[in-house]
Amino acid sequence: MSNFSAHLPINNVSFGQTSILFLRTYLDNVEEYSKIKDLSSLFLIGQPDMSAQDATFAEEIGPVVERLMKQGMESHHRDTPCFKLWHLNGSMESVSNDPLLLTFYELDAPTKAEINIAKNNRIALSSKYSQEVFRAYGVESLYLPLAFDDYNFGKSNKTYTDDGRITFTVCGKFEKRKNHAKMIQAWIKKYGNNPKYFLQCAIYNGFLPNHEEQNQAITNHLTGGQKYFNVNFYGHMLQNSVYNDFLNSTNIMLGMSGGEGWGLPEFTATALGKHAVIMNAHGYKDWADKENSVLVNPSGKQEAYDNFFFNKGAPFNQGNIFDFDEEEFLAGCEEAIKRVEANPVNEAGIKLQENFSKERFVKTVLENI
Repeated sequence: MSNFSAHLPINNVSFGQTSILFLRTYLDNVEEYSKIKDLSSLFLIGQPDMSAQDATFAEEIGPVVERLMKQGMESHHRDTPCFKLWHLNGSMESVSNDPLLLTFYELDAPTKAEINIAKNNRIALSSKYSQEVFRAYGVESLYLPLAFDDYNFGKSNKTYTDDGRITFTVCGKFEKRKNHAKMIQAWIKKYGNNPKYFLQCAIYNGFLPNHEEQNQAITNHLTGGQKYFNVNFYGHMLQNSVYNDFLNSTNIMLGMSGGEGWGLPEFTATALGKHAVIMNAHGYKDWADKENSVLVNPSGKQEAYDNFFFNKGAPFNQGNIFDFDEEEFLAGCEEAIKRVEANPVNEAGIKLQENFSKERFVKTVLENI
């Protein structure tokens, strides 16, 4: 048996949620997993925040995290291999001479800085498309698909509506990369104020500097300043239990992002048995297929730059995102409606829970550290 350390963000965004899932799964099965690799120390990236998790877990894990952090400070050696989960930007620094870095890459043109950082780590990517992108620049990587979080997400037996409506959902913080504006505005043009169909949007972006005012301005832009009774925008959901409720309330998840390393909200909703309209590109292709999703082929690419998250000429996040044809997207919505009417439960989607289990995810990490 050999030791390993972990260098993780513990917070409520995708990197943090994945880190917590890894840590929680490992600790719940520590007798089994420690036979492969024993977690001897933990280093945190940023301040820990487990407020989105259930209170019982946060109380139980706190002392364990503190113990592992203390062990890291007192006895960690740089020769101990390390599993790190973080952005490429910020991953030149490492607590180990032998790091395995899992990162999410979303574009198609790695910069010199990104390539250099990747070459100075053993890199793992969650998307085969991202692997191909880096391979073209001489960087090989481990394929490490993400997992379904059954600690926080599961089927709800609640009844959310009783009027026969079909509810569509869009998720993810609002940004150009995710094609939110094009997707939502196309949906409104076809289904706006139609009582048979509703659209719920969880796209609040808390990273914007004046986020309250800016998110309101985004909402006004998306709706053209008009009020649609069947389109709702939600604020930031602070707990996973609330987000689980939200995902369970939908019938059709819309995922037309121009670039994803995986697409956790869309994946989670589909795995809960919701039907989905998904762009047939990038990280989506690792889990979405014609059986569990209505696939919409991309129409081409466009530059990703938005002068906020993606700035042209910067040392990170350069390149293009996928675009789509509006009419093909709406045709996909129509096909998804037919699937809901035939069977409200996406049986093929539920299989994703088993195909991408958290146990498989952790074991893959341990076997490759």
